[in-house]
Amino acid sequence: MKKDHIFEFFRRLAEANPAPETELAFGNTYQLLVAVTISAQATDVGVNKATKRLFAQVTTPAQMVALGEEALKEHIKSIGLFNTKAKNVIALSEMLVRDHGGEVPADRDALTALPGVGRKTANVVLNTAFGMETFAVDTHIFRVGNRTGLAKGKTPEAVEAQLDKKVPAPFRLGAHHWLILHGRYVCKARTPECWRCTVVDLCGFKGKVLEKGAKPATTPKTRATSRKGDARARSQAGKPAARPEGEPS
Repeated sequence: MKKDHIFEFFRRLAEANPAPETELAFGNTYQLLVAVTISAQATDVGVNKATKRLFAQVTTPAQMVALGEEALKEHIKSIGLFNTKAKNVIALSEMLVRDHGGEVPADRDALTALPGVGRKTANVVLNTAFGMETFAVDTHIFRVGNRTGLAKGKTPEAVEAQLDKKVPAPFRLGAHHWLILHGRYVCKARTPECWRCTVVDLCGFKGKVLEKGAKPATTPKTRATSRKGDARARSQAGKPAARPEGEPS
């Protein structure tokens, strides 16, 4: 995608949604960290439902440690891989209390040193809580970046590097929110709703669906490649952890 097209791409997304923000519900930076950590392979709606009562009770790492792993599991058991996620949340909370005075550090290396926190999670926290120009590449951004030609890459890190290089200054802070929302509600995985897309003329996707009810003109190979890319983005959303017995991989 050409430089002037990229600027216009984000200008239109910004015009449609001047103040984009995460759809995860949280009251402070620590709760944001927890919400993002447990959101891997889960929807924001599902996470918000699971954390509603939890966040009414727990607002600090010390309170989470006091709550304990078993009680935390009861709160988030509706979310996939909740056993591993509960273990990680308790461990990262203990580390925050022990090493950071109970505060969430505004540093990527310090964040990714926490149990269960990968680069994507760290980037979300740095952007949303600390106002840093980071690009958290989830399955939606990975798909939109590659499909549109905005930021092509075979891995989330490659797409992130392209976004960091190409996104112009006026839009860097909100870029990952715009792309996530665009991928979630318009540029959908199975059937992109190109007929109502505000940037359809700037997009390089050859299988555009310009009529509601039509199917994308993609080959099985293209679809398989897309699924593999989404799987890579999902797997790198957080640090891999040992899979508990009985839980799906």
